[in-house]
Amino acid sequence: MHTDHATTHDALEDPRNADILIYINGALKPRAEATVSVYDSGFLLGDGMWEGMRLYDGVWAFFDEHMDRFFDSCKAVSLDVGMDRAGIFEALERTRRANGMVTDVHCRLMLTRGVKVRPFQHPSLSRSGPTLVIIMEHSKPVDRLQGAGIRLATVPQVRGLPMSQDAKYNSHSKLNCVLACLQAEQAGADEALMLDPHGFVNTTNACNFFIVRRGEVWTSTGDYCMNGVTRQKVIDLCRADGIPVFERNYSLFEVAGAEEAFLTGTFGAQTPVASIDGKPVGDGSRPVTARIQALYKQAVAEYVAARG
Repeated sequence: MHTDHATTHDALEDPRNADILIYINGALKPRAEATVSVYDSGFLLGDGMWEGMRLYDGVWAFFDEHMDRFFDSCKAVSLDVGMDRAGIFEALERTRRANGMVTDVHCRLMLTRGVKVRPFQHPSLSRSGPTLVIIMEHSKPVDRLQGAGIRLATVPQVRGLPMSQDAKYNSHSKLNCVLACLQAEQAGADEALMLDPHGFVNTTNACNFFIVRRGEVWTSTGDYCMNGVTRQKVIDLCRADGIPVFERNYSLFEVAGAEEAFLTGTFGAQTPVASIDGKPVGDGSRPVTARIQALYKQAVAEYVAARG
C-alpha cells in the first residue's frame, strides 16, 4: 500500500549527483554554477525541445530513434539545432566522460531558441543562437514500483488536438501535463490517466499507457500522444514475439476490465499499474507485463553488445 505519492521517475538517491558537470553551449559547469539567462526562450516561454536518454554500459540506448524524434521536432518548429547528430553525440560523450559515467545514467538533452533581446514572444527576438544544455545524472529507478505498481486517476485535463499543441512535440512547454499531474495528485493518485479530445484513453501525464485484455496488448492510436521510443519498442517486441498488440481507440470501460496495465518511458522502461480510479488492476500477477519487461531487457542488452 502506498503511503505517499510515487512517480515513474522515482530514482534512488545518489550523492554523486551533487557534483555533476552540466554541459551548457560547449562549456562544462559544476551543478551549482550551471545557469542560463532569464532572457532565455526556454525560461520565458517554454520555447524549446528536449530528449530523454539512458546510458547502459557506455552505450546510449536507441540513440538513432531518439535523434530522429529530436531533429524532427526541432525542424517542425524552425529551431536550428546548430549541429548535426554526430555533434550531439560528441557533446553527450564529452559530458559523460567528464562525469566518469558508464551505466545507470539518465540524460536530459535540452535545446531552446536561445537568449532574447527583449522578454517577448516573437521568435525573431532570439538572435544569438540556440541554447543547448545536457544534464546527466546517476539515476537508477527504485525497485518498489515494480512490485507495488503505480496508482492512476483519470483527470479532466486532456491531450489536445494537433492544431492546438501537437502532443508529438517533446517540448519544454509541459503545462498541460503538469495540470494533469496536479489533478491526479489531488485525487490521491500518483499520475494522471489522460483522455484524448474524443474521450478515448490516451496516455499519462509522463508516460505512454498500455493495457492487457485476454492476452492482447492495447495502446492508443498514437494520434494524440508523444510517440515514445520505448512505446514503439514494446509494440515491435510484441509483434516479433507473437504477442497480439493493437494501436486502437478504447474507453475507460475496457480499462476497467483489463487484467494488466503498464506504462512505458525511457527512464522506467515498463512500470506496472496497480490501480486506476481506485479500482485494482487484475490480480497483481502481471504475466504479460513480465514477459514484455524480459523482452525489452534483452533488446537493450543486444543493442549494447552490438555497439559496445
